[in-house]
Amino acid sequence: MLGAIPPGALPVSDPSPSSSDPGFPHPFPLDWQPLPLRGAVLAGAMAGLSLLIPCLLVGGGLILRIGEGSPLPWPASAGVVAVVAVLLAALAYRRRRRVRWLLDAQGLAVRRGGLWQSETRVPASRVQHLDLRRGPLERMLGLSTLVVHTAGSRFGAVSIAGLAAADAERLRERLSRQLDQDDDAL
Repeated sequence: MLGAIPPGALPVSDPSPSSSDPGFPHPFPLDWQPLPLRGAVLAGAMAGLSLLIPCLLVGGGLILRIGEGSPLPWPASAGVVAVVAVLLAALAYRRRRRVRWLLDAQGLAVRRGGLWQSETRVPASRVQHLDLRRGPLERMLGLSTLVVHTAGSRFGAVSIAGLAAADAERLRERLSRQLDQDDDAL
């Protein structure tokens, strides 16, 4: 499974010793985790297919105009539409391949983009609740969308679409455990 964290990388229970102890292993993956390849393929396919209805409408209109002396023959217009659909699919695929996430002691971070990059950090203390969403195609491919609802932030929620279902469940479990610990500390 591409992009998946091996079982046990996100611990089931929090360690009692300090993570600064040199003999104690760090409880979190220390590097940015990519999304699985199948999530990027799904994003690209959905972006390309999103042109299907407009293309059918335009193509149907052009076919009706052929008898009226349309300036652009339908094979050329179909080729233009196909090229645009492929470019849109490639763009969506590349965008999804550039999403990374990191879970550490402070909370969740999401990094997106290539040329224009953004990094969003959600401190564990700001997490209100967590949702997992799975559409039919995501379920078929073993993917999920993790939605982290936050307190007092500009957007109110951070979502990571295209996570492996097991990773999304482990992230949700780990963040909710951190949230429970913060509530207990108060």
